[in-house]
Amino acid sequence: NAARLQEECDVLTLKISRCKGNVVLSEYKAVMLASLRSLVKDWGSLHEVSWSWLWEMVERILKEMMGKPAKQEISLNAFISSLDERQKNVLRNEIYAKFFAMAPAGETYFNQSTTRLNFLVDKWLAMTLEIYREPTKMVDELSALGLRHVGYSVPPELFGPFVTAAVQVVRMLTSDAAAEESFRWSLSLISRILMRTVTEGSTIVMTAINANSGKMLRKALGCAPRGQRSLWMLNVKVGTKSISPLMW
Repeated sequence: NAARLQEECDVLTLKISRCKGNVVLSEYKAVMLASLRSLVKDWGSLHEVSWSWLWEMVERILKEMMGKPAKQEISLNAFISSLDERQKNVLRNEIYAKFFAMAPAGETYFNQSTTRLNFLVDKWLAMTLEIYREPTKMVDELSALGLRHVGYSVPPELFGPFVTAAVQVVRMLTSDAAAEESFRWSLSLISRILMRTVTEGSTIVMTAINANSGKMLRKALGCAPRGQRSLWMLNVKVGTKSISPLMW
């Protein structure tokens, strides 16, 4: 899964950027190989080749981004801090205007009050900066947020147009290419985490619940082993986060 690998490497890059001192990736490869050899009983040459191939790919992705998150955080922070109230209002209004033009179906899911819509934009803007500062905390929060979106039946296809609309509006408000790229990169990562969580959390049980169909729900639960039917119905889990459909 190349998309998941890229996402995990992006998050790992953010975590590494918070570490002090030099990070030598080749040393990790040697330490991990030694650990795997001692922990995996049937470790052989095929495992060795497979791990080396995987780590070389991960290392290449990490090296491309190494050192960039710290600079991007500074650029994005400077941009957000420079926004006055008029510019923030432009950001709030134009994002939705462009998003609804690209994806008219999005209006179905953004039918709240103007105050609520403005709050959502402000929250997304803050999250683009916070993910640079607290990547571990933000990934957990985004996973929980994604699971809540499963209950709202939000199509993952809407995240892409929203990101595109947001980046276009930011481009209107700044001539700093570094700030624009910093915003685009972090918002793209946030949307990918949410899209994955929504996709993985949209189980056949959740699909039936969102469709409000008893027939579909009985059919979905019929696929579950007898000892796990209650768990399938009462618990939706993605990564370390889980939520009960009863919360909706």
